[in-house]
Amino acid sequence: QVQLVESGGGLVQAGGSLSLSCAASGFTFNRHAMGWFRQAPGKEREFVAAVSWTTSNAYYADSVKGRFTVSRDNAENTVYLLMNSLKPEDTAIYYCAADGFVMTQTTRAVNVHYWGQGTQVTVSS
Repeated sequence: QVQLVESGGGLVQAGGSLSLSCAASGFTFNRHAMGWFRQAPGKEREFVAAVSWTTSNAYYADSVKGRFTVSRDNAENTVYLLMNSLKPEDTAIYYCAADGFVMTQTTRAVNVHYWGQGTQVTVSS
């Protein structure tokens, strides 16, 4: 069955960095766009970043552009999110996502095919 397993979340001070990983199995990884969404308490799940099948195209929410970097390793079936210059407003549960179609800034969570269980990221001020 499909599994997306996130790791790397935690507590960090504002201005710090964290790196998330997501190990995928149960589907054809290099035929799916991979990405990250996040959900803060009381808010909807929102797009953060995504990378296309071939790693040639990456997409970012305006709120994280220039601070976060998404990447993937098709040989290892893993997608990464490097988060720098973290802010308290980045605090959320971060979810790994996979879909057969491209995921961009306009992709709604309800349309994403596969999800991980989420990992908590907390940024203290």
